[in-house]
Amino acid sequence: MAEIRQQNPRGRAQGGGGYRGGNQGGRAREAAYIPALAVEEIRFASPLDPELFNSIAKRCAETIGHNDRCNKPSQLRRFYDELVMWQTKVGTDEARFQEVRPFILMLNAKAAYAEGRQLVDQNFVKLLERCLRQAEDAKTLGYAKLFFEAFLGFYKEVRPNENK
Repeated sequence: MAEIRQQNPRGRAQGGGGYRGGNQGGRAREAAYIPALAVEEIRFASPLDPELFNSIAKRCAETIGHNDRCNKPSQLRRFYDELVMWQTKVGTDEARFQEVRPFILMLNAKAAYAEGRQLVDQNFVKLLERCLRQAEDAKTLGYAKLFFEAFLGFYKEVRPNENK
């Protein structure tokens, strides 16, 4: 005898059969090893490390570029563009910097949200947080912008074929 099915309030039949989620495609996705990013060398205090915008930025780009499941260049560029916008608004005006600093630090919350949506990984969140925490005045905000610019340049070298 045939199984009798009842409709639930959403109009879907209850009972056997149908897709129930789980392992799509029959294969479990293997988690790739993503090395942890060390951010201690990123310092915007005087005197600046001569390698800050060179080998340090390159090492960060290589580590973050290692994760090919997220950290798309267009996503990272959005954070850079917002940082540039704030740096442009501040210029060299210390009072203006203090006024907008809470909004600059809000980039950390935006990065956490992007991580939650798997658009960026914890290494990128850690990098951005380190840069923003070091931006304590208009001058160091400029250094944060320059570091991010150098990082993105090296990042494009690591992942050249994306977002063409």
